[in-house]
Amino acid sequence: MHEAPPTPSPTSPAVPAEPLSHGLKQRHLTMLGLGGVIGAGLFVGSGAGIAVAGPAIVVSYLIAGALAMLVMRMLGEMSAAMPASGSFSVHAERALGRWAGFSVGWLYWFLLVVVLAVEATAAAQIAHGWVPGVEPWAWVLLFMVVFTVANLTAVKNFGEFEFWFASLKVGAIVVFLVLGGLAVFGLLPDTDPVGMTNLTGRGGFLPNGWSGVVSGVLTVVFAFGGLEVVTIAAAETDDPARAVGRAVRSAVVRILFFYVGSMLVIVTVLPWTAQQAGLSPYVKVLDAIGVPSAGQIMNIVVFVALLSALNANLYGSSRMIFSLAERGEAPRGLLKVSGGGADGSSGQAGGVPRRAVLASVAFGFVSVLLNLLWPDTVFLYMLNSVGAVLLFVWALIAASQLRLRARLEQEAPEALALRMWWFPYLTWVTLAGLLGVLLLMLTDDAARPQVLWSAGATALVLLVAVGRERRERKGPQGHDRDPSALTDR
Repeated sequence: MHEAPPTPSPTSPAVPAEPLSHGLKQRHLTMLGLGGVIGAGLFVGSGAGIAVAGPAIVVSYLIAGALAMLVMRMLGEMSAAMPASGSFSVHAERALGRWAGFSVGWLYWFLLVVVLAVEATAAAQIAHGWVPGVEPWAWVLLFMVVFTVANLTAVKNFGEFEFWFASLKVGAIVVFLVLGGLAVFGLLPDTDPVGMTNLTGRGGFLPNGWSGVVSGVLTVVFAFGGLEVVTIAAAETDDPARAVGRAVRSAVVRILFFYVGSMLVIVTVLPWTAQQAGLSPYVKVLDAIGVPSAGQIMNIVVFVALLSALNANLYGSSRMIFSLAERGEAPRGLLKVSGGGADGSSGQAGGVPRRAVLASVAFGFVSVLLNLLWPDTVFLYMLNSVGAVLLFVWALIAASQLRLRARLEQEAPEALALRMWWFPYLTWVTLAGLLGVLLLMLTDDAARPQVLWSAGATALVLLVAVGRERRERKGPQGHDRDPSALTDR
């Protein structure tokens, strides 16, 4: 392992810019930031958090959301100063060395293509319920083909898919907040003001104590994963530094509002004891206030959320492996991009890393097959092996920001258009918080296997990364490469 040398400037890559399209617009990036983390984890998975924390799930979401917001602020700072399609993988390489860029890049790619299988399978189960004559595997195949084609064409197609998917999810939450707020104050037909009864009754606001809040954090923290794709996508806009800054600023606060606001409405309208793990608390609230066909409405929203996540994960994984190939950390053949209008404005599929897309979707198909054939054995082990990877990625983002912020302040302070708050104190607080979550997961019987398997997968990738560096140093052509460069052509 070696550290990045202080020169050249981290903001000045020594190679030409990446040959990717600039077809994404600010509206695409902003909505991707807003909708990227609003998925099934919120609409369905939040029921498990309420079941263990009670009304204090609001506090659990505040803590988990604050961690995610701090990580995104750090990532936004680095991405605004040094935009790249590899985002935090490139930042980790510049800050800590090739081993870090290699490790975080491959771990994140593996995380996306494995989770992709869960999303495709869950969406297929919903579609099968609507059209029982079509088997789930056929739905999975259809989804994978549709989004593969969308990602093989101009990047603006991905942006448009995500824009409308995210718009529907954000719109659904806004409607839910309005209806729930009216129900709380008794302003809907046949409703009376709820008051504070459900917040303070049945054991009080902390029915399971602070241990319940902690358990709630462990349940909901992973629901904030997905925001990272914003900084990956920013590299394909006309003005990456400005675009990512605006997207990060608008996304984190609004997402906290949507998450925390939704939980506050849910635990105020209904007793927390009415919620069950695996059942959508949104459906229960909508049923309680008399919204007809609430279950089917939420099924549609969850279905869209799953397809949106599938689309975003396929995009993010293809750009991450493309960036790894640029830096010599993945097969060079993945660098091939399509021709055509490089600005994405002509509608031609220009500047799209098609081989990287196909490589990602190929492994995604393998993951889907494993999920369909051996969901409780082989695929379960794969899923556990990425269960805590997001926390490792976030920790490396924080470690990279600690190193790069100091370098940027010395060498290119003008590049710091977006700054991390109270640096370096909040960065250290974030690292301590992430370590705390990992330690708490080790004490939880349900979460412990995820930490252990993820730690094993991380250790394996780290061993490969260190071994590659040592072989290159010993070989006749081996040399230490400058980690401050975006590519190694």
